[in-house]
Amino acid sequence: MKTLSIHHLLLSALLLGAAFPATAQTKIATINLQKVFDGYWKTKQADVQLRDQANAVEKKRSEMFSDYEKATKDYKKLLDEANDQAVSADERERRKKAAETKLRDLQDMDNTYQKFMRAEEARLQEQKQRMRQKILGEITKVVKTDAAQAGYTLVLDSAAQSKDLTSIVIFSASGSDDLTDKVLAEVNANAPADLPKVDDDKSGTGDKPVDKKNDKKDDAK
Repeated sequence: MKTLSIHHLLLSALLLGAAFPATAQTKIATINLQKVFDGYWKTKQADVQLRDQANAVEKKRSEMFSDYEKATKDYKKLLDEANDQAVSADERERRKKAAETKLRDLQDMDNTYQKFMRAEEARLQEQKQRMRQKILGEITKVVKTDAAQAGYTLVLDSAAQSKDLTSIVIFSASGSDDLTDKVLAEVNANAPADLPKVDDDKSGTGDKPVDKKNDKKDDAK
């Protein structure tokens, strides 16, 4: 009975295989999408643009921080003067009110600073994501065209990782079809000769600038 069942399964498998023509077999290629993305001239151009904008934000942040530091020193000076027992009580009261006004100015400056940083960080992050999606769309279009022309039915990203940070493509036979170099050459075929160099020491990704002002904030209270 067991022998009959095994023979039946083998026969079914053979018949099932015969039902599909050879042309329907899967033809697979791989591509290192991260390598193509990083090497694409438009990615480097976008990095330069984002870096320049991030530097402009940092310059403005530094100016605001300097103004805040100066205002903090003025506030401390007014506090000291308000506690000067050598002057009259009326004068000390006047200086105290001036210090309170300066403190409100400091609080307004802090609020303005925080709003500025949140808005600029969100803007840069949104622009970075928008540029990334546009570039990936262009690369994907080239991959699809090449795959269709070569008769591939599936293209796997060899650089992809799962949500657990494990590789999606575990094994790819040596000499198997890989489109990485071909696609990279195609997308860079019309790269401008005067493309700006990306300085690896400077981030063009719109990362959050270091907030140095909070280190001083408590001193003004």
